Amino acid sequence: MSAEPLLPRIGYVLKMYPRLSETFVVTEILAMEREGAELDLFSLRPPTDGRFHEAVSRVRAPVTYLPSPTRAADLWGALETCRLRHPANVLDHLDDLLAVPPGDAHQALLLALAVTERGVTHLHAHFGSVAASVARLAARIAGITYSVTLHAKDIFHEEVDRAALAERLRDAALAVTVSDYNERYLHSVYGDAAHSVVRIYNGIDLEAFPMTAPLHRPRRVVGVGRLVEKKGFDHLLAAVALLRHRNQEVRLDLVGGGVEELALRARADALGIADLVTFHGALTQDETKEVVTGAAALAAPCVVAGDGNRDGLPTVVLESLALGTPVVSTPVTGIPEAILHGSTGLLVPESDPVALADALAALVDDPALRCELAAAGRRHVETHFDARTSGRLLHERIDRLARATQEVTV
Repeated sequence: MSAEPLLPRIGYVLKMYPRLSETFVVTEILAMEREGAELDLFSLRPPTDGRFHEAVSRVRAPVTYLPSPTRAADLWGALETCRLRHPANVLDHLDDLLAVPPGDAHQALLLALAVTERGVTHLHAHFGSVAASVARLAARIAGITYSVTLHAKDIFHEEVDRAALAERLRDAALAVTVSDYNERYLHSVYGDAAHSVVRIYNGIDLEAFPMTAPLHRPRRVVGVGRLVEKKGFDHLLAAVALLRHRNQEVRLDLVGGGVEELALRARADALGIADLVTFHGALTQDETKEVVTGAAALAAPCVVAGDGNRDGLPTVVLESLALGTPVVSTPVTGIPEAILHGSTGLLVPESDPVALADALAALVDDPALRCELAAAGRRHVETHFDARTSGRLLHERIDRLARATQEVTV
């Protein structure tokens, strides 16, 4: 009787794992594991958040933290070991190694060695920046394929090196992005280099986000996300001030931390609404769900930041729709693919506190409207953003690549 063939192994490459703000990564990993994928996780940096979501404990895959070199001998030693293991590939791609920072080259060499030792037959990177750079080099040295998921900052930020990103896209056997908007943009800007770009939505675990009809909700609005310019929370504060001026007062919960926290606190003071705003800081996913389900509306007033950075399709928008909390957002990038104005939520122009205040007032004051939008929003998420569907689509594509490499190397 012949032995069962070994399952292909897929290596996930992440800049930092886990991260409190990247729930979508853990959700995807769990979905891949449910599909039967054998995974190894490789993190280029150790975690710094200090708190993690409960879902992280359910990930079976082992995590390897690739060390950065502390002296030149570390890099030379990794290069020599790789040269002995993959002599032709190291020689062929020496120019590629010299073209990246020494720390990235060192981690790419260590990753290539780990790939060979563990029988990893495909690498998948999240974000098209340093994780993709390291995964691409390691894959070339180890003689396997690699793929990448692109989100937002790694596409739109003014500091994106377009030539480097084009190279990473061109060499990727598969490039996934999280919205139709992103897919159109990448094909338009990168042309033939974007040959493998496809859209697979970031899904959410619908069982973890049960819906509650928002018929009876207090006059509370919640905003969730890092406190950075692209989230548009300064416009949300202005909208809350307008509602107070109109005698339509609401309380605001802001969940998240970030570089703009002090500025936003000062802005709330200047607008005379500090007593209405609670800054919760970063919360776990379960804590965030509790805040969201206690609000009449979630506000995601996203904007295109001055540096070009913007959201792709915020996961919290999908989570809020699933939970039954109606959403007010803006037509930035992929958001209109989740928020269909007047059907699954409300859209207002970006950087428009008056329109934002009007939309929030409509939801806070009208339970019937809340329930109507919530029901349609939940159906939309179930149809298009179920993590089981997204995980299956991604697994089918990556598994096919991993098996092809395995057949070549066996």
